[in-house]
Amino acid sequence: MVMITRLLNLLHRRYGRPCQVIGNGSWTPGTYDGNPDVAGVWTFQRHLPFLLDPVWYPVRRALRASAPGPIYICEKHYRLLPRVRRMLRVAGIDLQRCVFLTKVAIRGPVQETQHLVGRMVELGLRTPENLRPQDYPPPPPDSLDGPRLYVLDAERAERDAWLQAQGFAGRELILIQPGNHRTMSLRRARWRRRNSDDKWWPIERWTELLCRIHAKRPKAVLLLRGSKQELPMLEEIRALTGLANVATVATTLREFYALCEVASSMVSVDSGPAHAAAALSVPLSVLYGAESPLYWLPRSPTGSPVVGVGGPPASRRADQVSVDALFAAWRAVAGYRRT
Repeated sequence: MVMITRLLNLLHRRYGRPCQVIGNGSWTPGTYDGNPDVAGVWTFQRHLPFLLDPVWYPVRRALRASAPGPIYICEKHYRLLPRVRRMLRVAGIDLQRCVFLTKVAIRGPVQETQHLVGRMVELGLRTPENLRPQDYPPPPPDSLDGPRLYVLDAERAERDAWLQAQGFAGRELILIQPGNHRTMSLRRARWRRRNSDDKWWPIERWTELLCRIHAKRPKAVLLLRGSKQELPMLEEIRALTGLANVATVATTLREFYALCEVASSMVSVDSGPAHAAAALSVPLSVLYGAESPLYWLPRSPTGSPVVGVGGPPASRRADQVSVDALFAAWRAVAGYRRT
């Protein structure tokens, strides 16, 4: 959802109106708070049939009311893309209004060589069959913004108060994101026990990495960040470091965005928070498992550095990446000074 902000900016500039976004997952609306390219967000529940979801009826009305306006479909997942097609059919939408990222749904890790942001731009430059391309010329490429996220003033105030209360105000803040969607799931213990999570990096390596970062930046606060479900894992890492400058925190996405604004750098597994950090211009190093950084490497709107480690063809599991490699990636971005 973060990389789509580049597409939303393009469509806003091209058609002259901010976008209406339809997604799923409880975190979707918060992603776009404060975004001038977004007029509204509707969110479906992931595991509820869409006809039984209360949001379906306002979405159907909005889809019909927006005719003959364009509808851009960014979904490519083999389970979700057919669901989107059913929604359009049941809503009675003319498919000539629609532009699809892909006609063939994708299963498993993406090994494509073209970056997702590039694909989003190409999608936004296409025109649905019911409209004339010459009526909606594309904006100059160098005028496009994003991927970019926004932090609200109230969130900055809450962040600053929290940093002050923790004794972190005025200190360098380095964010560490060891978890991914599997470490948040109800099956996280089974994922870890079976060692079947390709993004899992052993606790001992996170511990060694933090100790080495601390040796380089002894005055910095190393903040292990995750969801509340991940706190036991984060506390395990913190305890093993034995360092007073290592802390843990469970945040919402919006609280995390506010922390990104003041962080000097971040180390993360390939995850949504990594994309958010880059969209907020945090110098970033990213650890990959089976997914390809050629397709998924986060993008910054301001040119702040993002370095990926691992991923095909070099490796297909995060635990095949050494501490030396990830530490070198962090050092490559840590000297960048944000303006």
